[in-house]
Amino acid sequence: MIDANRLLSRLGSSKKLAVQLAGALVFTGSVGTGAYEGLKEQVTLEVDGKEQVIQTHANTVAELLKEQNVKITNEDEVYPSTKTKISDDMDITVHLAKPVKLTIDGQEKVIMTTAQTVKELLKEQNIKTNPNDVIMPALSTPLEENGKVSYEKAFPMVLNDGGVSKKVFATSTTVADFLEKQNITLNELDRVEPDAGEMIKQNDTVRVIRVEKVNDVVEEPVDFKEKEQEDSSMYKGESSVISEGVKGLVKRNFELIKENGKVVSKTLVDETLLKDPVDRVVAVGTKSVPKSSALVKSSAPKSNSKVKEMYVEATAYSPYDAGMSGITATGINIRKKPNMKLIAVDPNVIPLGSKVWVEGYGIAIAGDTGGAIKGKRIDILMPTKDACFDFGRRTVKVRIIS
Repeated sequence: MIDANRLLSRLGSSKKLAVQLAGALVFTGSVGTGAYEGLKEQVTLEVDGKEQVIQTHANTVAELLKEQNVKITNEDEVYPSTKTKISDDMDITVHLAKPVKLTIDGQEKVIMTTAQTVKELLKEQNIKTNPNDVIMPALSTPLEENGKVSYEKAFPMVLNDGGVSKKVFATSTTVADFLEKQNITLNELDRVEPDAGEMIKQNDTVRVIRVEKVNDVVEEPVDFKEKEQEDSSMYKGESSVISEGVKGLVKRNFELIKENGKVVSKTLVDETLLKDPVDRVVAVGTKSVPKSSALVKSSAPKSNSKVKEMYVEATAYSPYDAGMSGITATGINIRKKPNMKLIAVDPNVIPLGSKVWVEGYGIAIAGDTGGAIKGKRIDILMPTKDACFDFGRRTVKVRIIS
């Protein structure tokens, strides 16, 4: 800047000099003003996206902002910092903090933020997101003053659909909403556990039970009944099959309820008899059983030289003993003829088919054999097991007649 006092001392006090001095002062003022204006710096100031180019004498960014009536708080963001010295062609960016309602897992709070998008806001709040989290609006959405942002963190749980389990991620919601997000459709009879209105939480298991109703038509046998017919020719306790039973056939229509493919209930809807069963008819003896002392005591036939006599060990058996088929070694059906006189013998001692008188029993046919009947031993046929027990084991005299 030019020194005006020094200039006056050099020019003197003459009128001429005064005129010269006045001219000099006018020149000096003109030069000073031009020089001052030339000292302004040009900067670009951007405030919340609005940009302007400014000529300024401000020394720092803080002075520039004050000059432009831009009020800054601790929540605002300024780049470069407010202490930075102004330089020509400088770019200054200001993001003024704005209020935003942020809801995290149902908890709402109002925060002041300079974030420009939802993504920046969550990063600013140190919230790490993953693809399963629910964020509204989208991460790329610009933030507006008094805007709303909702964040729900996903947690692991198990979805069992029709018996097949898989691990999934979900946010806190109802079972119904969870299934909808999982694209699970329920049929009319299907059900879920827990109930559709229940809230889910971390590590829960939601089960979808697939229920189906089907019909099953089958043909099944029908058991015959047993019909008894009294027979006075047989002893009490004895029985004989007159005619075997024949099973019938029925067609049944069942309604089956299946859960996850397994039958849990079976209900008969209707049935049709295709073939009637035939009853089994059994003859039942009514005649009183003789005691052992009442055994036939026929007198022994007269002995002659052709008759062979011997003493043997005798036991008794009935047509219904365990392991008995009811048919003797000679083909006699002793179940149909339980009262006939017959003995089991060792053919090497008493020939099969021969007539034999047995002491205390009478004349019998040697019509059977047995694995334990060896040598001088016989087994006497009795009509019932009780009669066998009464007879026991004894030594008797036998005589081979023919």
